[in-house]
Amino acid sequence: MSAGASGVTVWLTGLSGAGKTTVAESLAEQLRSQGRPVEVLDGDELRTNLSAGLGFSREDRSTHVRRVGFVAELLSRHGVVSLVPVIAPYADARDDVRRHHDKHGTPYLEVHVATPLIECARRDVKGLYARARAGELTGLTGVDDPYEEPQAPDLRLDTTGLPLHEAVARVRTLIASTTEEES
Repeated sequence: MSAGASGVTVWLTGLSGAGKTTVAESLAEQLRSQGRPVEVLDGDELRTNLSAGLGFSREDRSTHVRRVGFVAELLSRHGVVSLVPVIAPYADARDDVRRHHDKHGTPYLEVHVATPLIECARRDVKGLYARARAGELTGLTGVDDPYEEPQAPDLRLDTTGLPLHEAVARVRTLIASTTEEES
């Protein structure tokens, strides 16, 4: 991918612990080393800043997703590769983000990091699943709040047993095929 390549939004959706951020950060590092402008729009970080004050109701989660989608599209429209590791549990909010990108002619790719709940709970990177099991946390996506799996993502990745370099390579191939750039 060359330094003058076009921007694209790559939305990595999936359960907490699926590997979204790990894949996004590794991919960003590779792309930056090649001179590509890249931003990782991490859901937790943006929730603290861009969406401060929002809770975890369906409406608030969807508002957060739409806000992040707006920022991603704006960056991508200006040549940045926007990597978005955000759960985005509801199909209608993800569809709104795709429509917003389409309206502006900005490439948008949806990657479903389809790691099974049992594996995500085993990893429990943030300790959320343990807190949910202990009754200290409610509304956890995939446990007692729904996660609506994408029906037709541009790529589906199950990171269980998949080496990180292979997951990243698959996303890079997807980006290259969409932006018609060399990977």
